Amino acid sequence: MRGDAVSSTKKDGRVLISPSLMCADQMNFGAEVDELVGLGIDWLHLDIMDGHYVPNLTFGTDQCKALGERSGVPLDIHLMVDDPDRWAPVFAGFGNAPYVTIHPETTWHPARTLAALRDAGAHPGLAVDPAFSPDRFSNLLGLVDLVLVMAVNPGYAGQKLLPWTLDSVRRARELRDAGGHDFLIEVDGNVSWTKIPRMLEAGADVLVAGTSSLFDPTLSRVEAAARLNGLIGPRIRRG
Repeated sequence: MRGDAVSSTKKDGRVLISPSLMCADQMNFGAEVDELVGLGIDWLHLDIMDGHYVPNLTFGTDQCKALGERSGVPLDIHLMVDDPDRWAPVFAGFGNAPYVTIHPETTWHPARTLAALRDAGAHPGLAVDPAFSPDRFSNLLGLVDLVLVMAVNPGYAGQKLLPWTLDSVRRARELRDAGGHDFLIEVDGNVSWTKIPRMLEAGADVLVAGTSSLFDPTLSRVEAAARLNGLIGPRIRRG
C-alpha cells in the first residue's frame, strides 16, 4: 500500500510537522492535542517506550487508540520496544493508516515485521539509531514509507544534537535517490530553531517538533507555530 499521504507530500515538497506528544502538557493533554490540530499540524508523534529498549515509559495502547479516534490526524507511532513483532500489528490498527516505525535491530527478521505492518494497513517505517548509518539497513529501504533518523539517543526529550546524525539524514537522501525509493525522511531529536535549517538542508521531509521548537516553554503554541512558519514556510496555520 502506498497511501496518498506519501505521494502527495513528494509531489508538493512540503515539510511536515509532527509534534512530539511526550513534550505536551500531560495534565491538559486533550486540550493540547486539540490546539495542535487546530493549528494545522500534519501528524501526531507518539513515542512508545517499554522501559527495556529505552529506560523510560510513555504512551500505551488505550491512549493511542483514543487519539486515533478523536484527532482525525495521522498518527506517527515510533516503537522503542524490545518486541516489535508483538506490538507493531496492534498499533497499526490505530487511526487511519498510521505511520508505525520500528528499530530494525530489535527484531530478528525486520523485513517480515515491516511487511506485517503494511499488511495491517499501516505505513511501515524504520528508525536509524545514532550508533548506525542508514547503509546498515539499505536492503530494507524499498519496504518502508518512512525513515526516521534519531538525532539524539532515544529515550528522553531535551537532549543535545549528535552532530554526525545530520550526515545520516544526507545519506538517507542519497540512498533514496540512488534506489529510486519514495520514503519520507523524518528527523527526531533537538529539532530546534537553530538546527531546523541544517536539517532541512540535509534532506529532512518531516520534523518531530518538541521542547526545542513547538513546545518551547518561552512561547505560546501559536507563537511557536508562527516561528516555525518562518523557517519552513506556511505549513502550520497561524492561529
